Amino acid sequence: MLLDCGQPLPLLRHTDVPPRVIENFILTGYRFPTYSLRDCLLSAFRPTNETGNFWTHFLPVFTFSYYFVEVFGWEGAPHVDAPFFYPLWNYFIGVLCLLMASSMAHLLNSMSVVVREVCFFVDYGTISVYTVGSSLAYYYYIHPRAGIVETGGHNGSHMDLKSEHAGAITSSYAIPEFSVFFDNFYIPCACVVAIICVLSCCNTRQKWRKYRYVIRTLVFLLPFLVSSTPVFYRLLTRSPYSTSSSSFAASTSMPSFFYRHCLWLVVSAIFNISKFPERLAPGCFDIWGHSHQWFHCCTFLSILDELHMIKTEVRAILLSPTLLLPPATLSRLPGPTIASTYGVMLLLQTTIISIIVWFSWCANCIYGPQRDQLAKEHLKKHMKCH
Repeated sequence: MLLDCGQPLPLLRHTDVPPRVIENFILTGYRFPTYSLRDCLLSAFRPTNETGNFWTHFLPVFTFSYYFVEVFGWEGAPHVDAPFFYPLWNYFIGVLCLLMASSMAHLLNSMSVVVREVCFFVDYGTISVYTVGSSLAYYYYIHPRAGIVETGGHNGSHMDLKSEHAGAITSSYAIPEFSVFFDNFYIPCACVVAIICVLSCCNTRQKWRKYRYVIRTLVFLLPFLVSSTPVFYRLLTRSPYSTSSSSFAASTSMPSFFYRHCLWLVVSAIFNISKFPERLAPGCFDIWGHSHQWFHCCTFLSILDELHMIKTEVRAILLSPTLLLPPATLSRLPGPTIASTYGVMLLLQTTIISIIVWFSWCANCIYGPQRDQLAKEHLKKHMKCH
């Protein structure tokens, strides 16, 4: 930040900023908590304790986009705006919102204490949007009946799969008890759990401060478990594709991508809770190498493996002659529609925005006076320069 007298405002120590801004074991590199928007944007190119947090989620946007668009160039893939790709685009929206909101929250949070709270409320909200975007992709591409169409009055079992003369595959649930959940409650449960997570995480900024990192980490374990149920089901049962089909060969790498996805999530949780390595040497990792940067790197690697996992299932469906595309296909699993994909995401985001507005209003009531006091102190410093 530049004062009008031409001198750049130095970075601050943890003793010089409001307690609300202090991060555990980070002693230096703090920005003055009244930056302008321009100053915040320029700070991305200045070594502060938030610079790495910004770049570790901003640069991955381009890496993710590069691997994402590969799908549309595959042989046999429908047009990019075909209904078949609606769930994939919703997944992309969820990931894009997550990465952009996270990077911008770390870049812009020094505008004021209130803006800092709002930034991270939005950050938590986009994490929930991402989990529902993943759920939609799982539902239509990894669901037990994804890509399977009805070929008669009765369905065979996963344990009795047979290739029909027209290449059609008949299938039923290997575990019948899951049918009601998958067909009726999977997406609604994902949305409800996502909303609960937003409420819980936003509350940790006003309550439960001592255990906030543990709560935020554990609270997102629930949406992971709910969203991943189609994958768990697939791992516990046989593939819906004939072992001699190209679809079966394409989907064989799905488990390894999922295991890697889980591994990176576990590692990211360890970094987020333990505050390693800065816990071992406070002040040594203030700018580069502290736990939140490693947390960001691991979460992105988990997302990247999740993308590869989804892409293997998309390829398997595209290689299947019984490809489930139009909503009118006679299948127990209806095809994706605007209402069942974009409509779900729009309703969820509207609800999350309402929650964010409420918590932001509460934060303004609590921290507004502190923001005004900091602004007055900054004005006094400005006057001294003249």
